[in-house]
Formats: sequence, structure tokens, C-alpha cells
Amino acid sequence: MTSKDLSIFNSLRPFSIGFDDMFDQFENMLGNGHLTMQSNYPPYNIRKTGKDNYAIEVALAGFSKDDVEVEFEDNLLTVRTKQVNKSENKNSDGEIIHKGISQRQFARSFTIADDVKVGDAKLKDGLLTISCEKIIPEHKKRKLIEIK
Repeated sequence: MTSKDLSIFNSLRPFSIGFDDMFDQFENMLGNGHLTMQSNYPPYNIRKTGKDNYAIEVALAGFSKDDVEVEFEDNLLTVRTKQVNKSENKNSDGEIIHKGISQRQFARSFTIADDVKVGDAKLKDGLLTISCEKIIPEHKKRKLIEIK
């Protein structure tokens, strides 16, 4: 018996049509019934900014827009650092005596639904904000069916 046979999502399959991909994504995220451990760095918020709009906010104190990249591919949105120069003890402001602001490498990923469009990304005051919008296609909108 495999973990797929024991999955809670497997018990829902007989009652749904067309949700196989979604169940597979949840099973991949949960692994063998447990969430995979991810680092808590960098901290983030996911906010609902309107009826169908969302914002992902990632706290990036000490990073500039040249230090970070945002990639969206195959329903996976990833925020990661570019190469961080660890040997940099001097900058234009002078020598660093104590380094308490972390600039370590990181990669933070978010699974995005098929009907969500990833918009722009802005870095302001150490907060990276990525806007997203849920697009509801015409065939999914509510409509009244005429009875003949």
C-alpha cells in the first residue's frame, strides 16, 4: 500500500471531476501527509486586496531590486536572491563593523492556481509586493439556464 492509497485526496476523487491536477499538487506539497519544512526566512504576508485581488508581501530589509529575482513558471512563483557577495565588508558608506542585517541566500516559493494571473512586483522600503489577480473565465461565471 502506497502513501497515495492512504491519501485523503484519493478518497475525494470519486466525488469530483477534473480536479486530479489539483489533488496531485496538494499531495506533492504535503508529501506523506506532512508539510515539508521550509525556512521562515524571509517572512511574508499574503493579503486579499479586493474581491479577486491578492498581494504577496515579502520582507527584504537590506536587499535592493538588483539583489532579488522573481520568477513564475508552471504555477510556481519563486522569490530568490541572486548571488550575494559575502566578502563585501566595505561599501560606499564605509567598513562594516557588525553585520546584524542578514543578506543570506534564500528561495521562497508559492503555488499559484491556474486561474490566478501574477502581475507586477515592486520593492519599496524593504517590502517586496507582488500583485496577483484571480481571473474568472466566462464559462465559470454564474449564468441562468433557460428551461425549454
